[in-house]
Amino acid sequence: MAAPDPNGRTRPLSPHLDVYKWQVQMLTSILHRATGIALVAGMLGLVWGLVALAGGDKSWATFAECATSLLGKLVLLGFSWALAYHLINGVRHLVQDAGHGYAIPDFVRSSWISIIGSVVLVAVVWAIVLMRGGTA
Repeated sequence: MAAPDPNGRTRPLSPHLDVYKWQVQMLTSILHRATGIALVAGMLGLVWGLVALAGGDKSWATFAECATSLLGKLVLLGFSWALAYHLINGVRHLVQDAGHGYAIPDFVRSSWISIIGSVVLVAVVWAIVLMRGGTA
């Protein structure tokens, strides 16, 4: 979208996704915000599980049935990845807040570490859980 400025020139209202070339740094910024929102939503699921546990066998069975369904497992996998990504990227932000890693190559490298590291961390955790038959 564009609008004329006070001098009559047409300029974009704000920088938009089609203005910039995609970079991994943009992706990590967007993912950090998105995973923060996903974690809040996931906490609602955690509260549901705790309330179901306190509610007795019947309510726990309903929750467990939902959590162990294919959709439930996909949600748990997504929540696990959101948690891992938000943790690793949060540490990256703390390092940058301390004044390190602002050179472009360092910034790009740490962005990729956040993405790849989160996938590896979730794969390792889920492999351990699944090898134990779903018990921690």
